[in-house]
Amino acid sequence: MEQIPVTMTINGKKVQRFVEPRTLLIHFLREDLNLTGPHIGCETSHCGACTVELNGMSVKSCTMFAVQADGAELTTIEGMANADGTLSALQEGFRQMHGLQCGFCTPGMILRAHTLLKENPNPTEEEIRMGISGNLCRCTGYQNIVKAIQYAAAKLNGTEFQEAAE
Repeated sequence: MEQIPVTMTINGKKVQRFVEPRTLLIHFLREDLNLTGPHIGCETSHCGACTVELNGMSVKSCTMFAVQADGAELTTIEGMANADGTLSALQEGFRQMHGLQCGFCTPGMILRAHTLLKENPNPTEEEIRMGISGNLCRCTGYQNIVKAIQYAAAKLNGTEFQEAAE
């Protein structure tokens, strides 16, 4: 089959490869580049486990071809840590607030939340729930995921995280 050249910047590093036109972005990331953080869940874009950031927007990489990302800047969960290797505010929030159980949805949730917090640095609980509604978690009741995102928002805004009284 014909191979098409693609060039993109992934997690700050320029990548050049040849891909078949039918190669999905998720398969390119996982199989060609060994970036296994984005997960293959439903392969229909319903679950969001494959979510990555492409040119500043959240995209579900299971329904996008790698050739469509030619020239793009991508971030996967592997690129979310701080430059010194410490956890990003969102990764820390998911850890501190117990925002994960099995961890399968976590990379996609963190990438979606990252874009959400860039769009809205101080979202309400309702805005967070709406913002992550395209990402499914089959283990949690979402409460700790919401708290993790609130924690990250507070940290990024330089304020103290205050858990709501229950």
